[in-house]
Amino acid sequence: MTTNVAKVAGISAGAALLGLGIPYFIRIAPPQITSFITDLPVAKVPLSLSFLKNNTGSEPVSTKAPFSCDTSHSYRTELVSLDPLIIYIHNLITPTETTQLLLAGEPEFAPSKVTKGGRQQNTKERTSSSAGLPEDNPTVQCVLKRARNFLGNMFRDGWDEMGQPQLVRYTTGQQFTLHHDWFASPLWADDGSWNTWNRLASFFVILEDDCTGGETYFPFAKSIVAPGPKGEQPGITQRESGGGEQQKPLWREHEDGGLAFRPVAGNSLFWINLHPNGTGDTRTKHAGLPLESGQKTAMNIWPRQYYAYE
Repeated sequence: MTTNVAKVAGISAGAALLGLGIPYFIRIAPPQITSFITDLPVAKVPLSLSFLKNNTGSEPVSTKAPFSCDTSHSYRTELVSLDPLIIYIHNLITPTETTQLLLAGEPEFAPSKVTKGGRQQNTKERTSSSAGLPEDNPTVQCVLKRARNFLGNMFRDGWDEMGQPQLVRYTTGQQFTLHHDWFASPLWADDGSWNTWNRLASFFVILEDDCTGGETYFPFAKSIVAPGPKGEQPGITQRESGGGEQQKPLWREHEDGGLAFRPVAGNSLFWINLHPNGTGDTRTKHAGLPLESGQKTAMNIWPRQYYAYE
């Protein structure tokens, strides 16, 4: 009898401890902040977990299963502009990868900064929020490997680096005025050597597109496809979610010239920032147009090209 009582008591105590411990079982390790954003405070905004819902917006997506990199994942490319070179990538990342990337970066969102005169600073030109992603995260490693393979011989293994990716989030009214991703003067390497580096190219991958407005605008981009005989826009169309028949162009000719790309989750823009001699291509200037409503989240990947000290 005494033994049974002891067993029951032990089970009850274990259940109580389990109940108390459940809220602490799921942890999100704070990622390292990318070198583009230094010493960022955690943003004092409500934690948004809308990306954990499934396509119906009702049930949360399970995050308990370990992530497995889909090495067979395929995507499709569309050549948009030759001069400057801009490539549209359809389905670069999967919905599962999107969820995991958002989980990895969510706790670290803080006001975005830009580099001016070699210093990080806030500016009215860039009003979004940003978050660094941890390079040792399995999903980050998976996506970076896919991006590296896309680069082919442009990327020199053992010398160049993929760099640390960054999430960027826009809410209503936020924007990033015209800018380019390359630096006017290459930056010093982080390893203490005399080598320098610059951003060879850019991937801009959309993770969340529940918004209106917020197009990515390239004023110097030139579409390789002319409008149709009835003025049809040259952008590839993609059926809207929900099975409706309405279609929208993925990009359009902007009224001020150039091309504007609307955000579509899973898809990415890719462009080359540097000329063959290593100088920056001013034609790659682009802007994140003001978000009219909703929320847009994207991932920046900036492969680094290194230069030996001479």
